[in-house]
This record gives sequence, structure tokens and C-alpha cells, in this order.
Amino acid sequence: MAPILLNCMGNDHNEYIKQLVQVKNPYLDTMEEDILYHFSLGTKTHNLPEMFGDIKFVCVGGSSNRMKAFAQFIHQELEMPGNPEEVSDICEATDRYCMYKVGPVLSMSHGMGVPSISIMLHELIKLLHHAQCRDVVLFRLGTSGGVGLAPGTVVVTDKAVDYSFLAQFEQVVLGKVVTRSTELDEEVANELLQCSSELQNFPTVIGNTLCTHDFYEGQGRLDGALCSFSHEDKLEYLRKAYEAGVRNIEMESSVFAAMCRICGLKAAVVCVALLDRFEGDQITSSHDVLVEYQQRPQVLVSHFIKKRLGRAV
Repeated sequence: MAPILLNCMGNDHNEYIKQLVQVKNPYLDTMEEDILYHFSLGTKTHNLPEMFGDIKFVCVGGSSNRMKAFAQFIHQELEMPGNPEEVSDICEATDRYCMYKVGPVLSMSHGMGVPSISIMLHELIKLLHHAQCRDVVLFRLGTSGGVGLAPGTVVVTDKAVDYSFLAQFEQVVLGKVVTRSTELDEEVANELLQCSSELQNFPTVIGNTLCTHDFYEGQGRLDGALCSFSHEDKLEYLRKAYEAGVRNIEMESSVFAAMCRICGLKAAVVCVALLDRFEGDQITSSHDVLVEYQQRPQVLVSHFIKKRLGRAV
């Protein structure tokens, strides 16, 4: 915490502390320096409050190119000064993740799958904590396979569920399984749905998201190098998923929801469905159509951000 806060008294001080991004690790306070290795940042080498203290929105997605494009897009949407083509990668000293700051918005890549996004989230949450950020909303923007939805439909996640359709994330810690809730912020989800009705550019639904540890067998695909089940087995599982409220499948939402929830961060997962998994396993839409689909979560979250900042038309 900033030293000046120690002199504050009363409810205002308590409320300020409450709004700051929290970490759940008592050992961090005893460390002389915290090196955010995969970002190539650190508490001694960088002035994190000065660099990131005004961040209010963090948008993360799997692809580095997509998150650079989002940074350029939000730069134009917020009418920031300078050339959006010249946004610079704060993490350019490492090739693990990319990071772009556009005013109060941070745009970052997280790679593919739970392990990759988990590493990024640990360091991101510590970064926001060290920077003394307050009232931050996190978004995961992505693509997914739809379950009973037309391609191009945007899904705002209600709960991220596991293979048994339970709203939980299991993390093995010191050989023991720790189970954490994966419910996301209802207020943010409803606000996003309201934003989608104002845009009216594409269908948007709120539904559960099935998070798997694999793109092929884990998602019931028949086109991987391995397949030990029948087409009928696949359809039966998808039907059970649909009945459990699942509307899309991806590979990062569970740990994203769990870590944000336990650290008191408001968060949302916004993914576009590239296909209906009842209809097939491979993506067959043209490149141009897919590019437009992938922009839909960005457009929706951009509208949300502009409304929160009082800049929506």
C-alpha cells in the first residue's frame, strides 16, 4: 500500500482499502522485490503505480495479434491522442504474453488453455495490486464452440462449469485438490446483455460455459489424432451439456472465473461461437466471416467501457 494510506482513519480509509485489488498471499508483503517474470516487469525495476495506477478495465484474450488489434480498436473508440498503429507492447522483452495500455484499458494476451492463462492471471493480479488499482473490471474476450447456437452468437458466461457441469475449478496444491467457485459477476453480465440490445448488431445470450483441458477429446471432437467414442456418444454428451445450461465450450473460463472471484475482482467472459458443435467439429466459415465474428466480443466490451466512462453515443 502507499505509505500515505497508513495515516488515513475511519470509514473512508476502510472503503479505499476494500476497493483496492486484493491478493490472497501473506508472503508477498515480506518480499523485498516481486519480479513479474513472464511480463518482464518488477516492483524494483518499474514504477508500477505510475505506469498502471489508472487502469479500470483489463481485457484479455488468447491471441497476441487479436489483443493488439483490440488495443488499436479501443484507442480509436476512446478517441485517444496519437496514432493507434503505434501502440507499444509493454512486454516486448518477453515472448510469453503481450500487453498494451490505452488510457484506463489494459489489453493482454493469455495464450491457450488453463495453465497459460493461470500464469498470466497470477502476475496480472499482483500487477494490479502493486499498482494500487481500484474498481477494476476484467474481461476475457475469445472464441468458442457453440452448443445449440448459430455461428456468430456471442455468449456472456453466467457460470464456468467443468466436465460434470458443476460451477467449480479444481486446482491441485501440494498434492491436494482445492475446489473453487466459478460464478461470475451477475451485474456485469446483465450490463453486457443490455449493451448488446443497444448495439443490435449480433445475437447475444447469457449461458453457462463448459471449460475443458483439451481442444479435441476433452471437447468430444471426432477429428483428433485420438478418438475413443462414437458420434452418438458425442451428441449425447452435448445434449446433457445443453440441458445443464451450457451454451459454449472453451478452455480458459474456469480458472479465470475462480481467480477473479477469490480476489474480489468483477469479471466477465465474452466469447463468440464460431460453429454449432451439434452440427460438426471443424470450422468451415470463410476467413472474412471469422474475422467479423471475432470482432463481436470486442465491439460489445468496447461499448460497455464507453458507457462506464460516459462516452457512449
